[in-house]
Amino acid sequence: MTPKNSDYSESALVEKPAIELFSQLDWSVQNCFYEFDENGKSSLGRETKADVVLVSKLKPSLKKINPDISETVLDEAIKILTADRSLMGMVSANREVFDLLKNGALVSYLNNKNEQVSERIKVIDWVNIENNDFFLASQFWVSGEMYTRRIDLLGFINGIPLLFMELKASHRNLKKAYDENLRDYKSTIPQVFWFNGVIILSNGSQSRVGTISAEWDYFSEWKRINNEGEKGVVSLDTVIRGVCEKARFMDILENYTLFKEEKNGPIKIIAKNHQYLGVENAIKAFLQMNKNKGRLGVFWHTQGSGKTESMIFFSQKILRKIPGNWTFVVVTDRNELDKQTYKRFVRSGVIQGKQEWAETSEDLRRLLKEDHRYVFTTIQKFRTEKETVHPVISERFDIVVITDEAHRTQYDIFAMNMRNALPKAGFIAFTGTPLIVGEEKTKEVFGDYVSIYNFKQAIDDKATVCCGIAISE
Repeated sequence: MTPKNSDYSESALVEKPAIELFSQLDWSVQNCFYEFDENGKSSLGRETKADVVLVSKLKPSLKKINPDISETVLDEAIKILTADRSLMGMVSANREVFDLLKNGALVSYLNNKNEQVSERIKVIDWVNIENNDFFLASQFWVSGEMYTRRIDLLGFINGIPLLFMELKASHRNLKKAYDENLRDYKSTIPQVFWFNGVIILSNGSQSRVGTISAEWDYFSEWKRINNEGEKGVVSLDTVIRGVCEKARFMDILENYTLFKEEKNGPIKIIAKNHQYLGVENAIKAFLQMNKNKGRLGVFWHTQGSGKTESMIFFSQKILRKIPGNWTFVVVTDRNELDKQTYKRFVRSGVIQGKQEWAETSEDLRRLLKEDHRYVFTTIQKFRTEKETVHPVISERFDIVVITDEAHRTQYDIFAMNMRNALPKAGFIAFTGTPLIVGEEKTKEVFGDYVSIYNFKQAIDDKATVCCGIAISE
């Protein structure tokens, strides 16, 4: 039965195709306009409309993923997940939830020997995608402290609302979905956003993707689905297939999401389309590192398009998904840039504990002989006495050197020093400027382009800095 609601009827022209697409992507779907019957009983097992986690789906999913854990322990994990976070800031609450989703809920309990033990209960199976429950609810009612709102589309994984979609009729200005709807929902039903992973706003012909902390200008288009060579198409079909296909959606949640500390508090970032496709190319090159003799390629994304975040996505996905004792050596060519890059990694929560920033050449050599996940240095610290071959520092094959703009003028002096110091390492260059024809030394160390995102593309996507105005991060 279709709700008799004029606003719903307008957006139905957009909503119906969206739901059909999710069905094609093998999400189960349900219209929840009449979820609660006249006796107040929910077909989804919610006690009230204020509940946003579907425990009726969460508990069986936890049992499936954690088959050897008792029901009592699973109930405790559910309590941890569904705890009231209303006294926390929205992004802080979201970051806490995402730690539980990625790393599991730590539950303490008495075992059968009456000993106090702790165990992490997996909330999502990040390895076996089909081991999770994907559910899309349309017309989903949620109550806050004072108001009740109806969400167009809410996507759940294992009963947790990780996808929020606000749809407008095709003739409506898409920005109104942000100004009039999303802002209102964040204010009136904030508990939905404690769990949110991705927000999509669309009027059918235009679509934008963002996070709970993003202002309108930081919502971006998703124009390509599988590779950079595709003709960019802005449409509801592209954004749903490009972001919400099961494996890709899980990948974005797990490996392309960051929380950064800024002056005004934490913000949440997910990769933009060009970052996601570019880093995926770099990962493919990484998997061919031995075959390519350590040359992972040149990652050319124009200035201001989020190059540092792409470095973080690249290294963090490898550390999480690819077995090995990987170390990433992040190399820049200026002290100021070296400190800036290091601090951006720190603010993103990637660097924890010991400082891994080399202040001198001796410091660099010491750090490379130790066991660190990251080492930060300037390329000049790979210096030697004149006409002296740089000594081998490490013959580890699980070191990856990430250079930032290191093909500039002074690069020639130190390029082979890096190679000599780390003869079995992999090398990838991240740059905001195209290579100059004839820069053979750069190709000798890094190989050819692995990803290209030029200035024109960035301007078209509003994903860079234009005329001194920051359009996107």
